[in-house]
Amino acid sequence: MLKRTAAVLAAALAICLSMGEVQAQRTAPVSHDTQSQELPPPDAAPTTNVDVDQSGDTFAPALNRISFVSLFLHADLIVKAVFVLLVLASLWSWAIIINKWMALGLLKRRAGKFEKVFWSGLSLDELYQQFSQRTDHPFAAVFTAALREWRRAFEGGPPRESLVPGVKDRIEKAMNVTILRETEGIERQLGFLATVGATAPFVGLFGTVWGIMNSFSAIAAQHNTTLAVVAPGIAESLFATAMGLLAAIPAVIFYNKFVNEIGRYTGRLEAFADEFSAILSRQLDEKAAR
Repeated sequence: MLKRTAAVLAAALAICLSMGEVQAQRTAPVSHDTQSQELPPPDAAPTTNVDVDQSGDTFAPALNRISFVSLFLHADLIVKAVFVLLVLASLWSWAIIINKWMALGLLKRRAGKFEKVFWSGLSLDELYQQFSQRTDHPFAAVFTAALREWRRAFEGGPPRESLVPGVKDRIEKAMNVTILRETEGIERQLGFLATVGATAPFVGLFGTVWGIMNSFSAIAAQHNTTLAVVAPGIAESLFATAMGLLAAIPAVIFYNKFVNEIGRYTGRLEAFADEFSAILSRQLDEKAAR
């Protein structure tokens, strides 16, 4: 499911990039020739040799051509590698975010249904028959592990009173191991979000430094400090920083959100385990006293 989500996001990004390139190609510069033909010059207009094309007809198309595609195509090889790395990290982060959001929502709904059935008044044997074959969420897995260990203690008849503490200890250990295993499954891939949130700004900063170095190299090579020489490198560098932030900010936000939600879910699961352990302990004491 996670790979399918990543593929959908990659296809959407490719469509957006192609639409942006088509839009950039359709954008045409404002022509001053038609206006100069329709409006005749005044009778006493002075004749000069001032070339105004560079201030109007040259810079306007350059501004219209500024897009992600043009910046990427004209960028240095190192800056292109930074762009690709950050885009891939952002796409994979969003795939993890969407997948984890749906998974946590499903776990919460299943936990609510399980607790409703658990406290409906059914016997432990009936609950075991219902949930032992489909432990598809942590609550059912913890319940099944504890009750399986509890049933093993009664295979040779009710345990003696001296063996009850050992049975209780095994039940608690079985539930704790199951909780740990299920929690690790829920937290899987969150480390990637933390890594992207911590390193993506620095990767973008590396692209920024490299782009500025290219700008100064162009100035030194052409002995020219005009905006046309400096602007491409600066635009590349700033766009690398923007890409780093674009990848890092959602990763950090949703990482913190998922960590808090998983913490609350784990606390809810541990509370159920403690309560169920108390129920089994009470029944063990009652059966051993007979």
